[in-house]
Amino acid sequence: MRYFLKVKYYGPAFHGSQLQGEIPTVQLAINKALSVVTGREILSYGASRTDESVHALANFYHFDLEKEIDAKFQYKLNALLPFEISVEAIYQPLNQDSNARFDAISRRYRYVIYKKKNPFLHKRGMFYPYKLNREILNETAEILKGYSDFESFSKRNTQSKTSICTIFESFWEDHDDELHYIVEASRFLRGMVRALVATQLQVARGKINIRQFKEIIMAKNCTKADFSAVGFGLYLEDIAYPEHYFEKLNMD
Repeated sequence: MRYFLKVKYYGPAFHGSQLQGEIPTVQLAINKALSVVTGREILSYGASRTDESVHALANFYHFDLEKEIDAKFQYKLNALLPFEISVEAIYQPLNQDSNARFDAISRRYRYVIYKKKNPFLHKRGMFYPYKLNREILNETAEILKGYSDFESFSKRNTQSKTSICTIFESFWEDHDDELHYIVEASRFLRGMVRALVATQLQVARGKINIRQFKEIIMAKNCTKADFSAVGFGLYLEDIAYPEHYFEKLNMD
């Protein structure tokens, strides 16, 4: 039986989401909790890799088990997992060959910036007290939707074979003293969202102009983009799967 876990986590508590031996990661914590609850070694497979300090409001992990899980399974997992991880729901796919990573049709990220010092947003957003041109940010966000090759916004030493991505949504939102960037795409490259954010902020501060911004995109050279946006400002907000892909299980 294949199952999907919908998980949220506080990024700074882990060295990223992907398994790295015994280094504390989200996947390691999930594997250990699953193995204790089931009484056998269980390996999970994540839908999206997040870097160190990056949060997730919705990431998915699939795993296999020879038997059906009971109604207390979610409760047991959450009792064992670190406080910084929560299993929000458990799903069963209609197809047992379903894959959390490869079957996802889009991923949605949100980057949080706050303009006034706020201790309650420490490591939950990036403090950025600089004057920004909001009209410019609207323009840069819209410009990104017109391109498909984002090699300039990908860190080196990536395992990706292509830098082609389709951006479905790209826009900025105001939330009182916060400014959020929302982007949804078919896929993302390593460090891509943080680079998109930091480079757009450079334009909005007048450090570079729109023409130079477009030149950075077309350069296909990661040394041209700005990767300085901190990890804990970034949230994996949602992952979309095809309609009727899986069924949510009722858990007490």
